[in-house]
Amino acid sequence: MTRKERYAFVLNYFQLHNPDAETELFYDDPFQLLVAVILSAQCTDKRVNMTTPSIFEKYPTVNDLSHASFEDLFPLIKSISYPNNKTKHLIGMAKMVVEKFRGEIPLTVDELIQLPGVGRKTANVITSVVDRQPNMAVDTHVFRVAARIGLTHNAKTPFAAEKQLIQNIPKELIHKAHHWIILHGRYVCIARNPRCEECGLKPACKYYNKQVANSK
Repeated sequence: MTRKERYAFVLNYFQLHNPDAETELFYDDPFQLLVAVILSAQCTDKRVNMTTPSIFEKYPTVNDLSHASFEDLFPLIKSISYPNNKTKHLIGMAKMVVEKFRGEIPLTVDELIQLPGVGRKTANVITSVVDRQPNMAVDTHVFRVAARIGLTHNAKTPFAAEKQLIQNIPKELIHKAHHWIILHGRYVCIARNPRCEECGLKPACKYYNKQVANSK
């Protein structure tokens, strides 16, 4: 199977079986999504979704959050991984949005990565989810799954994987493809024991055809 055929198979499968894929983070507006994505670094969406309601109740807007103190915000996110850094990032992010962007969450990658706690992956998530921009966020799930299936080849970094994926996925599908791949990695193509027998991508998957099928 050529790479072009592999991409076509995988994208057709996801379009058929998960046409409405979206983030599992709970949010009502770009501000809430940005907070949730910052908190989600090396933390589960489930834990983040348990944590954000109390934050948004106390700080409903980015302006409110910009006036938060570390001592007031930290207790609300202490169950999240790296709570010290993330508390500082959230307050710093909110202050910069208010001071530099007039209280509006910016929607370009170049602007977003200026904010504390926001790297390229987070910026890609925000722009693709909020504005359906053709940006591919590559987290650990996407990096692993894309390589296993064979969508990427010798990509040593998330950015290298991002470039390969964007090059091969139709522009209008990129904002969904991130969710397709991440959800597949979260529930089927899990890290240690991928559930290959229940996976519909077996015909196109390099890992399955090399590792699993040959062992039978």
